[in-house]
Amino acid sequence: MTIEIEIYSSMLCGFCHRAKALLKSKGVDFNEIGVDMNPSARAEARQRSGGLTSVPQIFINGEHIGGCDDLYALDKRGQLDPLLVHT
Repeated sequence: MTIEIEIYSSMLCGFCHRAKALLKSKGVDFNEIGVDMNPSARAEARQRSGGLTSVPQIFINGEHIGGCDDLYALDKRGQLDPLLVHT
């Protein structure tokens, strides 16, 4: 199974840069969806995340992970790497 990671982000968002850096350090590819000047992408992120308006919003295999802090918390608990393993 291929791992699909999507991250809705903004160019000026420090939390977005931190989240992408963690994913890059794990050696995984991700699809970055910029919300800057893209109201339809921002609306899609809000709809998929249950109404959250902040970025980043991160999805792994369609499952909403949350934002940057949520991603780092998963990693700290040892629960991120298993989500990133190809099966």
